[in-house]
Amino acid sequence: MTMHNPSHPGASLRHCLEDSDLTANDLARELHISRSKLFRVLRGAQNITAELALRLESLGWSNADFWMRRQANYDLAQARRKLEAA
Repeated sequence: MTMHNPSHPGASLRHCLEDSDLTANDLARELHISRSKLFRVLRGAQNITAELALRLESLGWSNADFWMRRQANYDLAQARRKLEAA
């Protein structure tokens, strides 16, 4: 069963961050990405890439497949809504 309106995976990442002892700055440093890129992902303005998914996996924040599935589900739902609106 597919979700009609799945949240951007950045929302899940935001919850993980809130449940951790890390700040957003700490997480960006741990992931070896810029703070601005992390903040774009957290607010849903940028996708989670395969590379970022692997970096999250290396921190023990689920596995890369989880993050990629979340992103694919979100992207597919967005495309469906766009197609239905046309």
